[in-house]
Amino acid sequence: MDEHLHAVMLPLLGVLMVVMGFALRLNPLIVVTIAGIFSALLAGISPLHILNAFGTGFANSRSISLAFIVLPVVGLAERFGLQQRAKMLIDRAAALTAGRLLLVYLFVRQTAAALGLTSIGGVAQMVRPVIYPMAEAAAMRIGGDELPDDVTDEIKAHAAAADTVGAFFGEDIFVAIGSVLLITSYVDANYHLKLDPLQIALWAIPTAIAAFVTHGLRLLRLDRTLVGRLSANARKTEAD
Repeated sequence: MDEHLHAVMLPLLGVLMVVMGFALRLNPLIVVTIAGIFSALLAGISPLHILNAFGTGFANSRSISLAFIVLPVVGLAERFGLQQRAKMLIDRAAALTAGRLLLVYLFVRQTAAALGLTSIGGVAQMVRPVIYPMAEAAAMRIGGDELPDDVTDEIKAHAAAADTVGAFFGEDIFVAIGSVLLITSYVDANYHLKLDPLQIALWAIPTAIAAFVTHGLRLLRLDRTLVGRLSANARKTEAD
């Protein structure tokens, strides 16, 4: 019994490695990779099986398309002035503030996800190279060409949140999405209840509307937050 407990608990040292690595603010990817290999070795898994598990997981995930297709394309687009063009575009729309722009993107992202077009948008391929620079340019009308770090961090966070909220609550409305099929198969396998995917999709509509209204209000409040922070930073600069 003690040997069995020891064999079960020993691989959990990898979790301790993850906690310590995060506490020391080391590279998360390296920390998780080393901890996973360490735990597998402690569990008695051979190096060949560990390598096979890593290869299978990499091939079945979106890492290939993200690392070898999306990121190089985004990098080339930024190299040739994509962010500058996005800022020039927002300069022509004087009525768009940072909060209003992100609200429009939230609506587009959630509507597209509800139609099954989840690949339209994304933090890596849309928010970072296009949406965030446009929101930053809108905020520059208030704070000038140089925005404080706390203001840019606030804009980045809200831009990423708009994409995440829109995709997460919009995709469940589409019947053939993986999350809906996962819910129906899990309930059927564990509770022997037959769920209709169409009913799940219909019941997801009120949740999506509530999420849009809630986060939309936060985005509209973002403009007042930015004005307050920029005014406080300006007063602090004058005092110094």
